[in-house]
Amino acid sequence: MFQLGKTIVSENLIDKDFVCNLSACKGACCIDGDAGAPLEKEETEILDKIYPKIKPFLRQEGIDVIESQGAWVTSDFGELETPLINDADCAYVIFDENKTALCAIEEAYNQGIVDWKKPVSCHLYPVRVKDYSEFSAVNYHKWEICDDACSLGKELQVPVYKFVKQALVRKFGEDWYEELEKVAEKHLTK
Repeated sequence: MFQLGKTIVSENLIDKDFVCNLSACKGACCIDGDAGAPLEKEETEILDKIYPKIKPFLRQEGIDVIESQGAWVTSDFGELETPLINDADCAYVIFDENKTALCAIEEAYNQGIVDWKKPVSCHLYPVRVKDYSEFSAVNYHKWEICDDACSLGKELQVPVYKFVKQALVRKFGEDWYEELEKVAEKHLTK
C-alpha cells in the first residue's frame, strides 16, 4: 500500500494485469453478485434526471424494477446502489445479439443522448474505492468471473491502473493519476 494525497492505494493496481474480455465473460459482473453497482450521492441525482432519456434503451424488466423501486436504491447497509432485477441483473443491463451484458446508460452516452457515461464504480471496475472520513482506500477487486480479463491483461501486459486510467482520472483527477504513474514507475524498477 502507498499513499497518494488522501488516498491509500493497493500495489495490486500496479502488480496485477487486467483487460476486460467481454467475449469470454459476457459482462458477468453486471449480472452476477448480490448487490447493485455502488453509487455516489450526486450520481443518484443524475440517474433521476436522465432516466427518461435512457428508458428507451432498457429492457422491460429493468423499466419495471426502476419504476417500482426508483432509479437507485439504498441497501440494507445504507449504501446507495443501482436496483436489481430478481436480485441478479443490474436494472440498467441490456444484452447485445451475442447475449453479452451491456450498460443501457453507456449505450445512451455512446449515442450522444446523455452526457454521463455510467456510474464511476462501474467505470473503475476492477478497482473499488471505499471512502472513509480521512481518506479513500483504492483497491483491486479479484473476482473469478474476471479470470479471462486477468489472462488477457497479462498477455497484453496491461496493469490494472493503465486499464482503468480514464476512470481513475474521472474519479481523482489528472494530477493524481500522474502521481500514480510515477509511483508505478519506481515500484516496477525495484
